[in-house]
Amino acid sequence: MKIGIIGAGNIGGNLTRRLTALGHDVSVANSRGPETLKDLAQETGATPVRAEDAAEGAEVVVVTVPLKAVPGLSAGLLDGAAEGVAVIDTNNYYPKQRDGRIDAIEDGGLTESRWVEQHLGHPVIKAFNGTYAQDILDRPLPAGHPDRMALPVAGDDEAAKAKVRALIDELGFDTVDAGGIDDSWRQQPDTPVYGLRAGVDAVQKALREASPQRPADFRY
Repeated sequence: MKIGIIGAGNIGGNLTRRLTALGHDVSVANSRGPETLKDLAQETGATPVRAEDAAEGAEVVVVTVPLKAVPGLSAGLLDGAAEGVAVIDTNNYYPKQRDGRIDAIEDGGLTESRWVEQHLGHPVIKAFNGTYAQDILDRPLPAGHPDRMALPVAGDDEAAKAKVRALIDELGFDTVDAGGIDDSWRQQPDTPVYGLRAGVDAVQKALREASPQRPADFRY
């Protein structure tokens, strides 16, 4: 598939490494410009592009920038994407550590990914937000392996969710349907599933045990 990755930090960089290794056509962008991605491009064969061009023709777009940077993404960012594009949001809200106060999340009760959706003007699939970046490289296992990790995946667009779950399976991980975007608080920071390295049953149990009360460390 043609895949665009916006954000070349730990998650974005390692997804670039794995997806290119699997044979996907990956375009990768960051906030500093394509000339700063020469090393990653040389290592992986990915195409460095400007952020506003990363989604061009893409069947999957990964948005993996700090939450506070989402409003600064170009308007019409997804206009050139392929029909039926699946947009993966890997984000978390870290108000004290990084993002500052976001009123719509704090006061309006929006989940982090619903807030991202509103800025992008497109449905998103929440995935990889509680995954250690190094695990993307180190922990893939074949389907059916008893130690295979499972990742929660939330979203309202069932076709896009199915596409993302198939891609995660190809990357070497099981998935658990974590519901719609309004349910995605179950995988936000400091919930039982966040950072959990476990299989399907344990991930399902952790999602059930989550509390809708945002923890004090993740409120402003």
